[in-house]
This record gives sequence, structure tokens and C-alpha cells, in this order.
Amino acid sequence: MMNSPEVAKHNMIEQQIRPWEVLDSQVLDVLNAIDRAGFVKDHYKGLAYADCQIPLANQTAMFPPVIEGRLLQALLVNKDDSILEIGSGSGYISACLATLGNRVLSLDSDADNLSFAQHNASQAGLNNIEFKLANGLDVEYDERYDVIAVTGSVNQVPENLKQALRPGGRMFVIEGQSPVMQALLITRTDDAEWTRQSLFETDLPALQA
Repeated sequence: MMNSPEVAKHNMIEQQIRPWEVLDSQVLDVLNAIDRAGFVKDHYKGLAYADCQIPLANQTAMFPPVIEGRLLQALLVNKDDSILEIGSGSGYISACLATLGNRVLSLDSDADNLSFAQHNASQAGLNNIEFKLANGLDVEYDERYDVIAVTGSVNQVPENLKQALRPGGRMFVIEGQSPVMQALLITRTDDAEWTRQSLFETDLPALQA
């Protein structure tokens, strides 16, 4: 018989994430394998598998599990992919991306969140994530990435992040202003062309600059 946290995780996957059309077996396996409760502050442990945003430092929050699942599925992460994450948050999405891909560079402009994410990833035994204190919306990137995950909403897709994708690369980003925003999959088709696919409507907090 499963204990209570295992039941809660099972219900999160079967009653929240699957009904939101997250059916990729690799993504579901990662969500099942990584203990989301290990990335939540102690006084919110009871909400670790709930369908809600969980507060983090300085008016930021974790995405609801359904958004995390859709993000991971849309990006089609391969085991050899280099990944850029904008907004480390709790480190949970960082951990999922690192498990699916090769290596992750995770940037956050909030030192408290960065430290929390780094601690959580270390406790989970992940050593292929590099955490850096930086505003990822202002950086000019020397490297191009296969995958970019933006973990907060933006008014419009940042040009520096589009340029940081290598041809064939995919970016998940939420664009717009409250109350109506679009979750987008941006794919770079060649050096000068990108496609935009609208995934779903949502309303989530802006990425902290």
C-alpha cells in the first residue's frame, strides 16, 4: 500500500497532469521519480502535490504541476540536450530538465531563490546543473542551447533568448499581460526564422527582473 505522500504524488500525476494532456511517458516517469516535496519550503510541504502555485521568496512562486508537466512535454528534451533555464525558482523544474537532458544552466536574479534551488538540487543528488545569479533577460549569450525554459511570464518573447536557441532548438515561454497570457513553444528553424505555437492560455506571475 502506498503511503500518503506517494498517494498524493500518484493523484497529482493521474488526476491533474494526465487530464491536461501530458501523456509523454518520459515526462511522467520523471515527475514520478523526483520528489516534488523536496523542493518546497517546510511550511508548504502539505501543498507539494496540490494544483496551485506554491510561494517562494520575494513574491515569486512555483508553477502549478500541470504547467510544469506541459512545459516539460512541449520541450521534447533529449538526453544530449544543453538547456538554459531562466528563473531557478525552487529548483524543481531544473531537476526535471537535468534528468531528461545533458546539462542545465539555470539563472535567477533573486539570491534567495537561487540558493534554495541549488540546495534542493544538491539534496536530490543532481550534479549536472550550474546555478548562476543573473537576470537572464539581459544577458547576451555566447553559447546556443537546444532547450530554453522560461519559468515566469514576460510581456513579449525576449530577443536575446530567441538568439540563444540553436537551429532546431525549442523554448517554452509565457507571453502577455494579466489576465490573458499565452504559453508558447518557440522553435528556431534556421539562423533567421522562428515558429510560434500557442499551447494554452494562462495567467501567471511575471518573471522577476
